This record gives sequence, C-alpha cells and structure tokens, in this order.
Amino acid sequence: MTTVPAYSISTETIAQEQERAGSDLADFDVSNVIQLDEVELPPVGPNDVRMKILAVSAEHNIDHATTADTINIADARGGKMYPGNSATGEVLEVGANVTKFKPGDVVVTHCNGGPDEYGFPTRIWAYDAEDSIGWYAKESVVGDWQLIHAPLDCGLNLWEIAALPLRAPTAYHLWRRAIGIYRIKVPYERRARVNVLGFGGGVSELFLMLAKAEGHDAWFCSGSPERRAALEKLGIEGIDQKAFNRFASRDDVRAFTKECRARTDGELMHVVCDMLRGPVFAAGLACTARQAVNVSAGWQLSQQVDYNSTLMSVKQVTIDHTHYETPEGCAAATELYGKVFKPTIHKEVYAWEDLPRAFQEMHLNTQTGIPIVRVADDMPDSVKGLL
Repeated sequence: MTTVPAYSISTETIAQEQERAGSDLADFDVSNVIQLDEVELPPVGPNDVRMKILAVSAEHNIDHATTADTINIADARGGKMYPGNSATGEVLEVGANVTKFKPGDVVVTHCNGGPDEYGFPTRIWAYDAEDSIGWYAKESVVGDWQLIHAPLDCGLNLWEIAALPLRAPTAYHLWRRAIGIYRIKVPYERRARVNVLGFGGGVSELFLMLAKAEGHDAWFCSGSPERRAALEKLGIEGIDQKAFNRFASRDDVRAFTKECRARTDGELMHVVCDMLRGPVFAAGLACTARQAVNVSAGWQLSQQVDYNSTLMSVKQVTIDHTHYETPEGCAAATELYGKVFKPTIHKEVYAWEDLPRAFQEMHLNTQTGIPIVRVADDMPDSVKGLL
C-alpha cells in the first residue's frame, strides 16, 4: 500500500480543543483539531482511479466535524476521519475496467457517498460515508463514478474551478428544486420573473447566479462587502446583513422585511435560499411572498427547525429540506462552470501547510470569498496556463 500525507480529525484533538476553549465556540480554534497525518491508500481496483490532488476548497462541513456542533462525526467514524470532499486532481493510474479516464486527465470530484435508488445521496463522501477517505491529501484512490472531467476551457482559472466541485452541484440542486416547486404553484404565464434572495456564502452566490442567468431579479444578503461587490458586477443586488445586526432581534427582522418590501415594490421574495435554521432563518421566512419557496443551503448550527407553521400555511409557503445532487446532476452542474458559475475567491490561495489556518479563518468568517488550498507543488502542463 502507498502512504501519503493527509489531514485528519480525531476525537482526541476535538476533546483537547473543547477542554481548552470551553463551551464558547467563538473561542474554539479549529486549526488545533485538523492535524497533518498520514493515510494508507487502498490498492487501485478494476473500477478505481488514483489521482494527485492539485487544489481543494475549504468546506463548511469541516467546521461541523471539528467543532462537533451537531454530532461528533469523528466519533461516529470510529475515532478518526480523513476529511475533504471537494477537489481538483490529475489522474495518475486507472483500473482495468476504467475507460472514461486516462493518466494525465484533470478531474473534479463530487461527494455523493451513497446514492439511493433515485441517485440522491444517503451519505456524504469523507463525512458520514463509511470507509471514505477524503481529498485533503496529496493523493487519493476513488471509484471512477466519483469523478468528472474538469472543464479546463470554461474560462475560469484553476482556483475558481477548485471552488466549485461541491458548491456548484449543491446550488444547482437547490435552484432546480426551488424553481420547480414554485412553478407547480405559480406557472410562467402567471409570473414569468420572480424575486430571489440568497443569504451568506458560496452556495447562495451560485444559486443567485443561476437565478440571474434565467432572467430573474436577485439579491445577495451578506456581511462581506467584497462578496457583495463581486455579485453586483453580475447584476445581483447586495444587502448588508450587518445593517440588520444579523437579525438578532424581532425589530431587526422587521426592518429587514421592510427593506425587502421596498426593493421589490411591495412583493417580497418568491424564492429564498438560507440555512433553514440559525440566525437568518426567521428573516428568510419573514420576507417571503405568497406561494414562496424557502430552500436550505445547509444544516449548520442545529438539527432542529422552529417556525410558525400556521402562518406559512396561510401564505402557502413551501419549506424544502435538501441535501445534495445525484451524480448526473453533478455532471450537469459542471457544464455551467464559467458560463453561469463565476465564483468569488478569497484573496489568498493557501499553501498546503496552511490548510488548518484556512479553516480557522472560515470559522471566524473573515474570508473575502471561497477559500482555496493549493495542494500540489508541481502542476501538470495542462493547467499551468490557468494558475
């Protein structure tokens, strides 16, 4: 077997940091939990691909894994896990049955770890999928079904491509469900153009890019002026989340709803993308129009959801719980790189040894865009023009 450097999260490092930081997650330092380790790669089977990891993006599910804020997933995985479910890599070796890829191909991953009978995941790769080894490693071995050819001619640079393997399919899945549900209630001939609101980070940005590309009006509610400015260049209006104290009180939510009403000529929002819990949830529901659809961009902060179901029923608001795309949907989302999806990248591309710091800065919410980590020192010729 081949042993390669890889980052891990263990129950031991979680417990040590919990003891140091106490109960306040604001004092929690996730860089103390993610440790540089080694992992033995399995042999390349007939349907497998061995790849060199070129670059990865930092994902919020690692914050959940390190802080154990919902469940202690490292404990559930037997005490240690190797995270990383979004990567761009170069194929080094393929199994005897693999015909889709060859050595030298540049690929992106998806993280559907256990599809159900309809193709949707029951587990997520490198999170709760059993025996899955993530891609915050120098190399990896995965089944060929986990990989998609990277669209190197899409107009994005390598770091922008590396930002999308997890976020683009998530946004694609959220948007096609949200607009599909809305159209069941309100057909095109009754309302062709809808008002779309997204909160927060990378998934919502891409969600709004899809809405804008289809001709709808879109607003991005974020506390980051850099991210708002980037989306405004694409015609997506920004709303400063900090102007409403991140919705700390009912008065803040009322003020935000009033602002949304003013920006939409009194109609409010027909489609809302939020976290389906946490501080923005109440604001997202308060600003919904009649027949609106609210979809979740994640499950951060809590496993429980609390809302006024009577009011939402009277308004005919649909609250949709989502997870992730099918492998076919992931491939479809990849077709939109550069054409629709133009991600905002954090100003620093982190070095491999700085991956733990990247996650701590994500935890502190200080980054100006999607954080990218360069894993490979030597890049293949096919991507050198994209650096």
